[in-house]
Amino acid sequence: MEESEINKYEKEFKKPIIHKPLLHIECSLKEKSTCRFDTASHHVRRFLLENFSSLTLNTEFRNFEDEPLLMKHIEQIRVVEVSGSNKEILYLDEVDLDVHIYQLNNSLPFINNFDDQDLEDGPMAIVTELPSLSLEGLWDSLVFEDNIKNNLLHFIHTVMLFSDKDVNFNIVTWNRLILLHGPPGTGKTSLCRALAQKLSIRLSNKFSRGRIVEVNSHSLFSKWFSESGKLVGKMFQQIHEMVEDEDSFVCVLIVESLTAARKAAASGLEPSDGLRVVNSLLTQLDKLKPHKNVFILTTSNLLEAMDPAFVDRIDIKQYVGDPNPDAIFAILQSCINELGRKGLIGDGIPVPSFTEASISLYSQPNSYSSRLYRIAVDCKGLSGRALRRLPVLAHAKYLQRPCCTMNEMLCSLEKVVKEELEFSMKIC
Repeated sequence: MEESEINKYEKEFKKPIIHKPLLHIECSLKEKSTCRFDTASHHVRRFLLENFSSLTLNTEFRNFEDEPLLMKHIEQIRVVEVSGSNKEILYLDEVDLDVHIYQLNNSLPFINNFDDQDLEDGPMAIVTELPSLSLEGLWDSLVFEDNIKNNLLHFIHTVMLFSDKDVNFNIVTWNRLILLHGPPGTGKTSLCRALAQKLSIRLSNKFSRGRIVEVNSHSLFSKWFSESGKLVGKMFQQIHEMVEDEDSFVCVLIVESLTAARKAAASGLEPSDGLRVVNSLLTQLDKLKPHKNVFILTTSNLLEAMDPAFVDRIDIKQYVGDPNPDAIFAILQSCINELGRKGLIGDGIPVPSFTEASISLYSQPNSYSSRLYRIAVDCKGLSGRALRRLPVLAHAKYLQRPCCTMNEMLCSLEKVVKEELEFSMKIC
């Protein structure tokens, strides 16, 4: 190999730079704050580096008495995640801080029909400005096994990194398309909304605005023959206009009924208009591929019913099943702790974690955590949606007053769980 070729080779393949683990800090500004994001980021970074030698994950800061600017503008600072390490306690000289500043949008979601006609099946799409006050806390409230949430975040960070480096997606391909599939009630749609909210926060240094467009698939099937494909085209035309704004980040949420139509139509089970809808959708998704500021999130209760051409375009196919006992405990724990914080449980001492509860199960069998552990084990087979409804049913059926004790709540939960399981056995 000639020397000029060697030099060219060395220039093209630069030596890698070894980076420290990245500690993610999320900081929300107060509603009426007018502080610039870069100014807030600078002061938050200085506050952390000057006052702490280490930070623990899931730590929150709300008191800034000695920091006038933070006290005036900052609602809270949260230590949320670390990339490149599995430690819970991070020494600040061993990590790089990635400070994400955001301000919640309190505007209500708005309806967009993308068309002048009235649709009997409801709006074609609901658009929510991100990050939204209505979605605050949703990400943390969702409990899944197998590290699903972090895996999704890592995928999106990889895609954004590849995009920033201008990796040729004709050589290394990706479509910014994620599918969550699994039984009903497992939190797939909620996770999509929470992921969109999380991305609008994590990408706040790249995009000044964020939106999630939730597509109502049923409304796209027009009662007029051959109109449905045109409605999809009109809808995506406006989505394209949103994406053309390079300062805006857009997540599009689509449910399975839109992508199951082509297979059914081809077999003669559905009108051929369904075929046009899915063909139009696939065409529009391909047109969105070059844009760096859009992700498509989809959900399905039945993966086998989805169109093969659509499935082939999906980057991540993530199964979301019913929670295991560990996740069930965490869901019930979050519900109990929330009721305690709001004064509905008078002696609402925070319930320990699943690990702590399992350790004290035999040494302290009558403790609150041990009792909740046994309730969680009994709840196997219930969906996340059903689990979060249990405290409401327990209160409505057996308590019926503004405040109760922890013992009363747990007794009521035990009764409701038994009733729910008996009902489930009857309908199976």
